[in-house]
Amino acid sequence: MERILSGLRPTGKLHLGHYHGVLTNFIKLQDAYECYFFVADIHALTTNYAVTGDIQSSVVQMLADWIAVGINPDKAAIFIQSAIPQHTELHTLLSMITPLGWLERVPSYKEKLSEETPSDLHTYGFLGYPLLMASDILIYKAHKVPIGEDQLAHLEFTREIARRFNHLYAPVFPEPQPLLTSAPKVPGTDGRKMSKSYDNCLYLSDPPDIISKKILTMVTDPHRIRRTDKGNPDLCPVYDLHKLHTPPDKRQEIDTGCRTAGIGCVECKKVVIEEINTLLAPIREKREKLVQQPELLTAIVEQGNRKASAFAAATIEEVKKAIRIIYDFGTTGL
Repeated sequence: MERILSGLRPTGKLHLGHYHGVLTNFIKLQDAYECYFFVADIHALTTNYAVTGDIQSSVVQMLADWIAVGINPDKAAIFIQSAIPQHTELHTLLSMITPLGWLERVPSYKEKLSEETPSDLHTYGFLGYPLLMASDILIYKAHKVPIGEDQLAHLEFTREIARRFNHLYAPVFPEPQPLLTSAPKVPGTDGRKMSKSYDNCLYLSDPPDIISKKILTMVTDPHRIRRTDKGNPDLCPVYDLHKLHTPPDKRQEIDTGCRTAGIGCVECKKVVIEEINTLLAPIREKREKLVQQPELLTAIVEQGNRKASAFAAATIEEVKKAIRIIYDFGTTGL
């Protein structure tokens, strides 16, 4: 099977945007590839190095969501980046051959520097995070990496690093190929993209009454002011939720009812509330058991860490042999 590597920064509990944009893809991939899914806690330090108090709880919350939605530790290695020291070891070794200009030209580097952030990003850690990302991928000799089109520049950087190493030393690394994934539009309660920074999320762990309360206050078609006004589902973020959660026949009824003023916005919202709560009910139940029994998560992570560590250790040995920094003084002539 071809090998896949993907990771997420630990940002705490996950929302429906993560579910449709990342997690459902992970579930499909684990049946078709040899998968390594990791918690990118070192990456979290590249921008939040001064605020680390919430990292551990964020890791627990995110892992609980992963397992609850159906990511199977018997099918995929689920591990913690910082538990595998070969990630940073390879990062150090690759930094010796990485031209500074390659890092500075990564599109997101200057874009992020221009934004207002709580932390000073004029650090080597932030400049070098594309190389750390490359090390994450190359340490497992990943054949494919699931990404969106906006991340193609990062993967091409990884491919350049692989080519440079293979040319200078030995053909150790395959050049990873993109596995392009399209993230569906998942609106938040204010109509913008669902994001924690906008405080507009529907979380996988939200209880039914909270889901109901959030959706009932959602913005709808701005032109439909009165109950008798005809609406346009194409302009309504609630209908975007219907596209993701409501069966086609029922969704068609919603579409027609909106366009003819046959149903009101509250009635429309109640339908999608029921569909979302039906989806989340088993996820909430499994998630709660995991959070209440941390030893289960510990066992899952330890299993994944062992598998990842064994593979990463073999790759590092191969890398050092290629560079010629593994020594046997008994056979080396003076």
